[in-house]
Amino acid sequence: MLALVVGGMTLVGSAVAAERYAYDAARFAKAQSDGEPILVDITASWCPTCKAQNAIIERELLKPEFARFVVFDVDFDDRKDIVRRFGASTQSTLIVFKGEKETARLIGGTDSGVVEAMMRRGE
Repeated sequence: MLALVVGGMTLVGSAVAAERYAYDAARFAKAQSDGEPILVDITASWCPTCKAQNAIIERELLKPEFARFVVFDVDFDDRKDIVRRFGASTQSTLIVFKGEKETARLIGGTDSGVVEAMMRRGE
């Protein structure tokens, strides 16, 4: 019974959470043209700073004010073409867009207040 309750909570929580995808150019362009708030997360599996950022991002995305965000994960090691497209020189780079306009960029930041303030620039 407990498993059903926990599962139900997870479903309810995920229904209001932001959408998260592996980077896809067509989906990114659609989110931009729709004027969606977008977070591009340039990350690497081996990066401890990226792991710290991800924990903060996941907490922020559960907040109602960030529920509309569309998050695109870009693997720093496997998607060098996309990393260059965004002008990123390192992993642990977070870029916020409001529609087609870049509104904030953070490199290596792991302060939750700074990450939250950066995400507010996409609202």
